[in-house]
Amino acid sequence: MSSGGRIACVGAGPGGLFLATLVKTADPSREVIVFDRNRPDDTFGFGVVFSDATLAGIHAADPVLRTALQEHGVHWDAIEVRLKGERVRCAGNGMAAIRRQTLLGLLQDRAREAGVRLEYETEVDPAAFHPGEYDLVVAGDGAGSRFREHLADQLQPSFEVATAKFIWFGTTYPFEGLTFIHQRSEHGVFAVHGYPIGDGIGTFIVETDEPTWRAAGLDEFDVDQPPGPSDEKTKDYLEKLFAEQIDGHPLLTNSSRWANFRTRRAARWSHGNVAFLGDAIHTAHFSVGSGTKMAMEDAIALSSALGRHPDDLPEALRVYEAQARPSVDRIQDSARPSLSWWEHFGRYHDAFEPWQFGYHFLTRSISDHKLRRRDPAFVDSAHQAWRATHGAEPLETPIDLGDRMVPSRLLSLDADVTRVTGTDDAAGAGADGIVLASEDPGPGAGVWGLLVAAPDAEADVGATVQAAAARLQAGPAFLTVHGGSAFTRVLVAEEMRLVHQTTTMLVEPGADRDRATTLVLSGRTDLVGVPA
Repeated sequence: MSSGGRIACVGAGPGGLFLATLVKTADPSREVIVFDRNRPDDTFGFGVVFSDATLAGIHAADPVLRTALQEHGVHWDAIEVRLKGERVRCAGNGMAAIRRQTLLGLLQDRAREAGVRLEYETEVDPAAFHPGEYDLVVAGDGAGSRFREHLADQLQPSFEVATAKFIWFGTTYPFEGLTFIHQRSEHGVFAVHGYPIGDGIGTFIVETDEPTWRAAGLDEFDVDQPPGPSDEKTKDYLEKLFAEQIDGHPLLTNSSRWANFRTRRAARWSHGNVAFLGDAIHTAHFSVGSGTKMAMEDAIALSSALGRHPDDLPEALRVYEAQARPSVDRIQDSARPSLSWWEHFGRYHDAFEPWQFGYHFLTRSISDHKLRRRDPAFVDSAHQAWRATHGAEPLETPIDLGDRMVPSRLLSLDADVTRVTGTDDAAGAGADGIVLASEDPGPGAGVWGLLVAAPDAEADVGATVQAAAARLQAGPAFLTVHGGSAFTRVLVAEEMRLVHQTTTMLVEPGADRDRATTLVLSGRTDLVGVPA
């Protein structure tokens, strides 16, 4: 993009303001205007959180966030999980948070200092807007982006809707750091993501499954009305439910209402001279990534691409997407297992002791070895709890399969996944010759394991589980899950193990002892099979 020119940013969220500041700072001769339909001090939600590992690039681009977090934010190192009256803590998870309103105010000041023009209370209708009046239009108008819908044919956006319900509150309870609270009511299980954001305020996000939500009578609020009113019935219900956990502190509302999280993607991030960033074009579940952080990283990538190709906007937008998309894809890929965890946490609440629940939660996207690097004591305590119950380390714990005592939880399989060829510790000892079959292998086969193929699509997991449960009457000693993806295999195995009380083995091609240990110690499966 040549020197000078006009840039319009639609949406004065953190991504739009940061992008405006970066491009104006890079070339003060540019005219940069930010439009937003709201007032400068309007904000929805309470706080934003950043992991230490993600901040370096943002800090290098501009010091505004670093200064904001240092002067107004809250930092912590440990994650706390509360369950059944116990508290489990895991260190090595450095994070920082700040009030969204505070961050927006500092970003507004920084943009004005750079010479950006901010136009608030200005509705921009994409159907009446003329992109040709600007060299570049940046649409950062949030998850409900009107620009995205206006250009849907060109961008090909899509979304997936989570089954879990969530609602966003604040609280005056003094959280020490990121805290996950799980509480059963008479209607079902509710969970909290809580963390401090400064000024005596904390974020308080609650999730639950839809049957619990309906059973509690929390489905009566009209979510179709414009932003503003909050769901007071839910507020009262949750204040009572979590009163002991937050020492009777109140919940604070800000357009607080139930929703289902939508993971958004798009085939393209730009069309003509209109580029998109942040929630307007992609989202990832808040349990693994901050939408604010992702939008600000988009702003860095777009500003960098414009600087590298000042005279070729199409190339700059191509480079922008090529640079920013891989990081977003990685976050969305890791978010799916995490989001799934929140869709099933009621099952885990009932099945696991607090130590295993905490370990299961913290290993939903990382392994035993990587978690040990963060907090060796936490991982040691999980192993110790297993040994106290079973008398051996996870993979060395014997298990009964029918009339066979197998001395290891890590088994070797033949290449066709039709037979066990040995165990991890002593080839052939106690496990060799066990048949894996999709149907009853008949008389003389001895101990056998029902072989079930996991589906490729998550939507088909339920049907696979029901079919497998029906076939268990044939009398297999255990269930073996293969095929599909690593994600769908685990979903099938977990449901069969925790809901249908079936001993399960996951077939994990190329799995090492670290992967196998994580799967067994977390309770995702009873055994791991590795094909030759």
